[in-house]
Amino acid sequence: MDHHHFRGKDIPHFKIKPNMGIDELVEIYASSGFNARQLGEAAKLYCKMIEDDATICLTIAGAMTPVGFGGLFKSLIERGFVDWIISTGSNLYHEEHFAWGLPIKQGHFEVDDMILYKKDIVRIRDIYIKGERTLKAQDKIVQQMCHENFIDNPFTTAEFSNRMGKYSKQRSKHPEKSFVVSAYDYDVPIYISTLKDSSLALDLAPLRLKNQVYSIDFIREIIEQAAIVYNSKKSGIVEIGGGVPKNTAQQTGPLLDQILGLEHGGQDYIIQITDARPDTGGLSGATLQEGKSWGKIKDSHEDVIMVYADATIAFPVLCLYALSQEKPRKPKRLYKKLNQYYKSLAKTYFSKKH
Repeated sequence: MDHHHFRGKDIPHFKIKPNMGIDELVEIYASSGFNARQLGEAAKLYCKMIEDDATICLTIAGAMTPVGFGGLFKSLIERGFVDWIISTGSNLYHEEHFAWGLPIKQGHFEVDDMILYKKDIVRIRDIYIKGERTLKAQDKIVQQMCHENFIDNPFTTAEFSNRMGKYSKQRSKHPEKSFVVSAYDYDVPIYISTLKDSSLALDLAPLRLKNQVYSIDFIREIIEQAAIVYNSKKSGIVEIGGGVPKNTAQQTGPLLDQILGLEHGGQDYIIQITDARPDTGGLSGATLQEGKSWGKIKDSHEDVIMVYADATIAFPVLCLYALSQEKPRKPKRLYKKLNQYYKSLAKTYFSKKH
């Protein structure tokens, strides 16, 4: 699209009204400039994904659940606005504090961490978590779940997350406070892109020392992820932050094209909310347009939007706008279709190869 002209929309002189709704606020954003405009356009693009019945992947970097964002993910899952998830392990681990009634509180960032350490308080910016009452209690829960499952049999992180959701649904005090439980209920697969880089894997260490073997079939799961995209009429990603979850979702394009030779072309839509710079060569800040050169997206000019903002500020706006504008969708229940999609992709690959 050629933007080298002076035919754009006039910038309005905005009026803020006391009774404004989220739809009016997003319209103001979309009609302005800078990252307010990007956020407004991203909110509308998310609605377009929903209306086009795209298969939507939510990627979650960092630790968003300690600030309570699991409730947002839960709402999107239950409305059918998220079909599969790729997350860091920390988001699942800390989400379960809410389900099991383990304390997590507001703290402060201008503190002496030497003192906090002596008081058994762990800090994530301005969020406080108790070491003994929360983390160690959560560790025992995860260890008990794993002691009963997965031993000596290869598994994917989607299977791990599904079992975690089932376990919390059946045994936790507040299963309604877990997006992992909602994902289990709605058959939304959750892949953990870096399981070993989280407390979930650390919790397996005592069990491994007892000669209990846990083997993740990570090749199987990257094929499953590509199979989801390949078997979808349209496919999109909403990315919170960047990191490994971002690349795990986007690398489905190169797997299908570069490795398997299926000429798919990548995602139809991508929204990323990030504060990372693009000029340092890092993955989190890599522009979505750059992804076209890898075959990660179909079009580098249309339906790709980067919002440079703190996700804790921008993502709720995106969510509320979609929830207020769009009717619930029928759940795609992809978890139950993973084996079918895997076999279908394998059949297509071998038929084209020979």
